[in-house]
Amino acid sequence: MKVLVVGAGASGLVCAIKLKERGIDVTIIEKNSKLGKKLLLTGNGRCNYWNEVQSSDKYYSSDRDILKQIINSKKEQVLPFFDNLGIIPKVINGYYYPYSNQATTIVKALENKLVKLKINVIYDEEVLDIAKEQKFIVKTSKNTYIYDKVVLAMGGKANPKTGSDGLGYKLATNLGHTIRQVVPALVYIEGKDNYYQDWDGVRSEAILTLVENEKIIKQEKGEVQFTKLGISGICTFNLSGDVALGLASGKKEEIYLNLVPWFQGSKKDFKEFLNKQSKKLKNYTIGEILEGFLNKKLVNLILKLTKIKYDQKWEEINKDLIIEYLVNFKFNIKETGDFVNAQVCLGGVSLMEIDSNTLESKLVKGLYFTGEILDAHGVCGGYNLGLAWMTGLIVGDNLND
Repeated sequence: MKVLVVGAGASGLVCAIKLKERGIDVTIIEKNSKLGKKLLLTGNGRCNYWNEVQSSDKYYSSDRDILKQIINSKKEQVLPFFDNLGIIPKVINGYYYPYSNQATTIVKALENKLVKLKINVIYDEEVLDIAKEQKFIVKTSKNTYIYDKVVLAMGGKANPKTGSDGLGYKLATNLGHTIRQVVPALVYIEGKDNYYQDWDGVRSEAILTLVENEKIIKQEKGEVQFTKLGISGICTFNLSGDVALGLASGKKEEIYLNLVPWFQGSKKDFKEFLNKQSKKLKNYTIGEILEGFLNKKLVNLILKLTKIKYDQKWEEINKDLIIEYLVNFKFNIKETGDFVNAQVCLGGVSLMEIDSNTLESKLVKGLYFTGEILDAHGVCGGYNLGLAWMTGLIVGDNLND
């Protein structure tokens, strides 16, 4: 039996290694001139390759129950796999990095294993078409190959400069598979207003609430990066896929920012807190009181938007208006960043059309899928690489004659 793995990214490499360790004749074909191109960029070059908190609420799919089965089947095998590659981890608050703090360590370890196992890797060839007759006929930019089984590990459309240009979706569609709508995810969100220059460069903790068609659907807490275009940062990224999908479906998407996440209580409680602050700081202006807990740029912007003067006293202002901006600041969404800037995609090959135990196609015998081409992605924090490792292990362990 001869198996072709299309794509030398995270999931494809793990899959090929496991197949070869089982004695299966496997070849990897890669359109780039080297392997792991996208992997080298992860974690800002540090490669956050795993997270010790593994639960289904960290992952998203149109078919969440199937995704849950996939995660639970292999999550215990990921760390032993990397231990056997010689990777020493550095664990920071549950986030796993190679101790070297370099993504090249992970890529080199995988590459070394390919060499030790004598796995054939074909570089600089792009798979253009796959047809299934008795066997798979694989046409590339240079050759035509015949294989017994094929694993599509081609990634999605995010960060296309690394080679993920969406061709895998086309190949899957040509083979009869359904592609759930693909949109950018883990990316910044651009707003409609003209005051973003005023908050550019600010980093501040906040609670972000995503409201879709007047209904709260998700909430994230963390550091927001305020930019000339809108908002960014991990908590923003974790909402972006839902925003992109909602906008593509014609839904109304809004984000509300609580800029005082440290305060536990209602608006009424917060008003009372500010009443007490004003009495304690009896000679302070509203601007000076706000600067006691909020970035100066944000203070100035809120005062500008509410038309309240910096040197006014608490007793002189519209208290409910200023509290609304502090606790429920409305961010008017224009769009998310595009695939060029996105870390991953939301959407992909429908999990309904694959066997959750093997990731083999239910439509085309001998065709398998791993990694980002599937309709599955995780939040920030090592979860998307985690999904790549787990799906690679599933196919590597379960592909059979």
